[in-house]
Amino acid sequence: MKVHSALGTGLLESAHEAWLTAKLHKRGLRAEKQVALPVVHEGVTIDLGYRMDLVVKDLVVVELKCAEEFSRVYYAQLLSYLRLSRKNVGWPISFHVAHFRDGVKCLVNGRTWE
Repeated sequence: MKVHSALGTGLLESAHEAWLTAKLHKRGLRAEKQVALPVVHEGVTIDLGYRMDLVVKDLVVVELKCAEEFSRVYYAQLLSYLRLSRKNVGWPISFHVAHFRDGVKCLVNGRTWE
C-alpha cells in the first residue's frame, strides 16, 4: 500500500516493480524480479521469453499491471505462469486504481480468494 500511496498512478510497471521489490527486501523477504519461465513439454525445454514480474520466497507469483482493472487476459496470463512454474499462489496487482485494495486480488490454485 505504501508503494501505491507514494508513487500514485500513471507510472510504468517497471517503476512499481522496482519499488515493490525494494520494499520486500527491506522487510527481509526474498523477491526476484523478471524471473525467466521456460516452457517444458515432453522433456523439451524452450525459452519463449516469458518472465514473471516478481516471485516472492519462491512461492508467490506477483503479476503487476498499470491498468484500471485486470482483464480476463491478465488472469489467464497469471494462471499460465502458475501452472508452468508449478506454484499455487498468485497475486495480480494493478497500480492504476485510486485505492490499492481495488487493484489487488489473490489467486490460490487458480481460484480467486477474497
